[in-house]
Amino acid sequence: MDSLTKKLNFMKRTSIELSFAAALFAVTSLAAVAEDRPIGTVTISYSDLSGIGAEEGVMRRDPSDIVKVDGIYYVWYSKGKISPGYDATIWCATSSDGHKWTEKGMALAKGEAGTWEGASVFTPNILVAEDRYWLFYTGTSRTFGKGFNPDSKIGIAVSDSPDGPWERLATNPALRNSDNADDFDSHLIDDACLLVRDGRYWFYYKGRQLGKSPAQTQMGVAIADKPEGPYVKYENNPVIPGNHEVMVWPQDSGVAAMIGTTGPKPITRSILYSDDGFHFSKTHNIIAVPTAAGAYRPEAFTQSGKGKHIEWGVHIGKQKGFLPFVERFDVKVEESLSDSPDR
Repeated sequence: MDSLTKKLNFMKRTSIELSFAAALFAVTSLAAVAEDRPIGTVTISYSDLSGIGAEEGVMRRDPSDIVKVDGIYYVWYSKGKISPGYDATIWCATSSDGHKWTEKGMALAKGEAGTWEGASVFTPNILVAEDRYWLFYTGTSRTFGKGFNPDSKIGIAVSDSPDGPWERLATNPALRNSDNADDFDSHLIDDACLLVRDGRYWFYYKGRQLGKSPAQTQMGVAIADKPEGPYVKYENNPVIPGNHEVMVWPQDSGVAAMIGTTGPKPITRSILYSDDGFHFSKTHNIIAVPTAAGAYRPEAFTQSGKGKHIEWGVHIGKQKGFLPFVERFDVKVEESLSDSPDR
């Protein structure tokens, strides 16, 4: 082995060791903070929905957060015919009570063949700002099949009404995977979740590094001065060293995040809290955590400083003999720290 090869191998090993050390430090820090405070418990219960529930031969998954417009709840989701959702288009449903839903039709079709969103559009979420509706969505150019590996990016479509029609922004994609192979999101990005804080637009998302598995997905944030962007990634991403699904909401003057089953054990199946939106610590354990959930977050875009624990939402339901569907969840919080003056 020549000296150049030895040097390159040394540098590669050093980079891997530093990345591992950084991740371990982040998890250890979260665990240490959690030990200094009492941890509450969140219990989740589930119930069927009409209109967008289990249906033979139909896949509905990855529902957005829920918004209420003129007394009507709106949700968007991926709809297709295969379980993973990589053949999907984006659809919308409405409800007056959060239990009985009416599917309104397709909100966004696949992009033109050969483009970054030509094979599928999926995992939608919504931002309400400047009296308009901004539909964030993930797209991929690759057709699902054997050896499939998504190359996802995130785009935005805008409308004057939650009922559409939706117009894609000419500046799409709004967020791309990193060109730096060492970054946590160098392979793909997905799963937008939006908040308005301090007059700016906070765009939380998940990312995966080249060579990593889905189980090693982490969470980052990008921020913009306008709803259409440009969104600039936080220089110290990732902000959470795990989480395959992204759901955040305003709580008091800070940000809470629900963590699913993916990530380091100290933070899975939990709720984390951050005063500044960047540095999170554990506040609650979750019993029966939902999958790829979206929540009703009435304070998400208001900057009121009065956000509370979420009370209900929707997620991916599973039932033998059916493709994924949308199911309701309700939240019961015990030993809540939301009103603690020293948090």
